[in-house]
Amino acid sequence: MMPLNVTICGGGRTGHLNAVLFSRQPGVRVSWLTSNPAVVGGAAGGIVARLPDGSALPGEPAQVGTDPTSAVRHADVVVITVPADARPAVLRAIGPHLRRDRPVYVGAIPGFCGFDWLAADILANRPNAVIWGLKDVPHTAFDLVPGRSVRMGGAKQRLHAATHRRESREARAELAAHLGRLFEAPVEMLQDYLEITLTPGNPIMHGAVVYGLVGPYGQWRDRTLPEDFCWWTDCPELGAYFLERCDAENQALRRAAAGHFGIDLSSVKPLGTEIIEAYGDQIADPATMLTILRTNRAYAGIRAPLVHDPAAGGFVLDRTSRAFREDVVYGLGLLVRMAAGLSVPVPHLDEIHRWALGYMGGVVGEPLSYLPRAWAGAAQ
Repeated sequence: MMPLNVTICGGGRTGHLNAVLFSRQPGVRVSWLTSNPAVVGGAAGGIVARLPDGSALPGEPAQVGTDPTSAVRHADVVVITVPADARPAVLRAIGPHLRRDRPVYVGAIPGFCGFDWLAADILANRPNAVIWGLKDVPHTAFDLVPGRSVRMGGAKQRLHAATHRRESREARAELAAHLGRLFEAPVEMLQDYLEITLTPGNPIMHGAVVYGLVGPYGQWRDRTLPEDFCWWTDCPELGAYFLERCDAENQALRRAAAGHFGIDLSSVKPLGTEIIEAYGDQIADPATMLTILRTNRAYAGIRAPLVHDPAAGGFVLDRTSRAFREDVVYGLGLLVRMAAGLSVPVPHLDEIHRWALGYMGGVVGEPLSYLPRAWAGAAQ
């Protein structure tokens, strides 16, 4: 078996967990690129993934550092795990140092927010870069101690990957072989990257829950939250209501895209179906969206991003978290823009997006400038 050099870009929960799991695979050498000095210093002696049963799984990347040159120059596979708002800087940092003598598989976990378009734009002068993404994270991860440990939650029963439309059949086959070496769960290759971009996930899940929680109709509006508030086990009924509405609008967008471009997007299933298929019997009660969220053992204990606000006298949502910077700005924003391009009405997605942007204080610049004009205006 040929050695496989893998570079992980990102020192968050997903980056930590992948650093452990990949480093344990036979013949895989892991380099880890991060901007966090605490990760670099702490990971020198290895890191640990703490499993749901309380046991610990050790892992030791071959290299951990902040220099993109040494991190990616030998990489066969690059896995970007940073939030969507940090991806442009990471791609620009690693692009000049990618090898040129053979294909380099540059992907994102998870691959939503139009990563294929972003990577193709930034890596335009690197035609040997094969662009890919996973539909979702292979495991949930939480309770991060940078450079030391991360807690691993529930695992997906099957993973799904896709490549940019420009990639060849041979590149897709080689990618599938690489991913098969990295992940325990079977990996299914999707036919079109839109199957990832339109899969319902964090952008509508976090946005709807936040809106139902502290939005204009939320029970916690203008109130502090309990310090141990969890995203899903404490999801309000109103959050589940808006989530159902957003999911229905996303399905309408899926149908319009499939019809307009003449592609099969049937793999983009309603959110409830996606979660049930992903987690199976880890869900105690799959009867409704609310019970799916509240009784999924894989989601248990995942806390909402809170910060203490002295002026409010308690804990409030952290408006700088990736639930806003990534899921609202890039995730919801992209869906709203795509819907406008195909003339699909998405009133709930648009309402939540507009409110959330105001709640977080707005954005600077044009974060979605990489959305292809020809695609966005295809139906105009």
